[in-house]
Amino acid sequence: MTMQLTVFAQIMGLVEHNEFRRCVERYQGNARIRTFSCLDQFFCMAFGQLAQKNSLRETVFSLRQMRHKLYHMGLRGNVSLNTVANANAKRDWRIWQDYAQSLVIQAQALYTDARIGVDEEIKTAVYAFDSSTVALCLSVFPWADFRKSKAGIKLHTQLDLRGRIPVYIDITEALGSDVKALDKLKNLEAFGCLIAVTWTSDGCTNLP
Repeated sequence: MTMQLTVFAQIMGLVEHNEFRRCVERYQGNARIRTFSCLDQFFCMAFGQLAQKNSLRETVFSLRQMRHKLYHMGLRGNVSLNTVANANAKRDWRIWQDYAQSLVIQAQALYTDARIGVDEEIKTAVYAFDSSTVALCLSVFPWADFRKSKAGIKLHTQLDLRGRIPVYIDITEALGSDVKALDKLKNLEAFGCLIAVTWTSDGCTNLP
């Protein structure tokens, strides 16, 4: 009986495998790996995002409920909570950073002429800047200093308004300065147009 491709497999078929393979080889992501390749890891995490799972445990549980369909979804390695957690903890994070940047470039090309709701005479890239404080459980993240009763981090995001594409993300201490984060923004010298709005735990603050 012929097995039709799952919807997930069709979506993941859009992945640029050659670029992904180059990123993996650049940092030797599959070195000494017998099962559960970086591609398997990527598919597991992508499934969690697309299926709106709230945790790694929930993601793995859902995949294991479909164990007879995993091969047709593109997964070749054994999926278990321990395997996926170890892969996330030990494999080089730069694999995902480099691949994400290649996707950003592809996405930006698709939205070159998109309307952004501001002066349409602006032909260069227009960015927004956002800083959001993310509260964390103090017992799980004791290193993330914030307050006596809870931990936290600050997530700084540079957003390309044409397509609403996040082109740069930085994570700092929750009590870190938003202004200092502006110094790290990408491409401003080349494109030079920034609408800066920062969100903190106290509300919204406009920056010059």
